[in-house]
Amino acid sequence: MKEIQYTKGDATSPQTSGNKIIVHVCNDIGGWGKGFVMAVSKKWKEPEKQYRDWYKSKNDFELGKVQFVRVEEDLWVANLIGQHKINKDENGGAPIRYNAIEEGLKAVSDFAKTNQASVHMPRIGCGLAGGNWETIEPIIIKTLSDHNIEVVVYDF
Repeated sequence: MKEIQYTKGDATSPQTSGNKIIVHVCNDIGGWGKGFVMAVSKKWKEPEKQYRDWYKSKNDFELGKVQFVRVEEDLWVANLIGQHKINKDENGGAPIRYNAIEEGLKAVSDFAKTNQASVHMPRIGCGLAGGNWETIEPIIIKTLSDHNIEVVVYDF
C-alpha cells in the first residue's frame, strides 16, 4: 500500500518522472467551463474537445465512466464522470456521486497499472461537485493506494 502524498502546487504540472495520469471530475450533462477544467483547457485543448465529442456521441457517456486523453508522451488526462448535473437537487443534495467516483477510480487504477503510471489530482469532487474529502479520500485509498499506485493530491 502506498500513502497518498499531499503537496502544494498545480495539479496540471505533475513533477514526478515516468507516466502520469491527471484525474478530474466531470458532470454527466456535457458541461465544461468552471473549476479545475479551466486550468486543464488552458494547457491542452484535447481533453475538452474529446469530452464534448464523447457527450455528443452518447457512447457509454454515463456516471462512473472515464475517458483517457493523451496530452503528452507520458501524460494522460482522465475525464471521470462523477457528478450528476451541476446544481444541488431539490433536497439540497450535492451533484457528487460517490459510487461513480469509486467506479471511475477503479478504471483509473487498471489504466495506471497497465501503463505503470502515477496518479495526480486536485481534491477531486470537493469543488463544484460539492463532495467532501472525508468521504472521497477513503475511496482513493481503496481504489488506488491499496493497489500500490502512487497518488499525489495537489492543493493550489
